[in-house]
Formats: sequence, C-alpha cells, structure tokens
Amino acid sequence: MMLRTVYKSKIQGAIVTEANLEYVGSITIDEDLLDAADIIPNERVQVVNLNNGSRLETYVIPAKKGSGVICMNGGTARWAVVGDRILVISYAMMEAKDAVVFKPKVIFVNDKNKITGKK
Repeated sequence: MMLRTVYKSKIQGAIVTEANLEYVGSITIDEDLLDAADIIPNERVQVVNLNNGSRLETYVIPAKKGSGVICMNGGTARWAVVGDRILVISYAMMEAKDAVVFKPKVIFVNDKNKITGKK
C-alpha cells in the first residue's frame, strides 16, 4: 500500500491578531475556524505568510469560539506581526486511490477572521 500526503484543508486569508513571544510555540486559532476547516488541536499545520512569502510548520492550539484569534506563539511571533495575512494549511496521508478523488475544505475569512465562505 502506498500513502500520499495531500492537502486536506485551508483557512484562507486569516489576519494575525496577536503575537506572544513568551509562549512555548505554536499557533492559536479560533475554534470556529478549526471546526470549519477540520483541523484538530495539536495537529501539524503549515502556515504561509502572504505579507512576506515565508512558510513554517507548527501545531495548533484552539482559541475561544467566535474570538477571531490568530496568535503566533513563541518563535513564530518573530515570523509574523499583527496585521499580517496568512494561510493555514493542513495535510493528510491517504491511500493513492482515495487521494485522487479527495476534495479539500477551504474556509474563507474576512479581516475579523469570521467565515465568509466555504469551498
């Protein structure tokens, strides 16, 4: 059996609302966004900074539902500043036969990190 890693879901265009250098690491994300994008606490994600083009991998911590929080923690707080627009991408491993028909979830958000659309 061969497994492939495919793009599972994405939060498109979220705005960084906080940066906490003193935290141990990770990204904190409003639980409403996590639920809609099928991302679970502690899941590994790739984060793309649309303001500077850089990418990083970290894990997710849930923030209060409806809070709109996107907080860069620890070292990631040096990577993005409040106001930066980002993508949060999750991946999944699946059998090749499932990967070719899989449809990822995309969540679009506004400048307050509220869901405006889904694909």
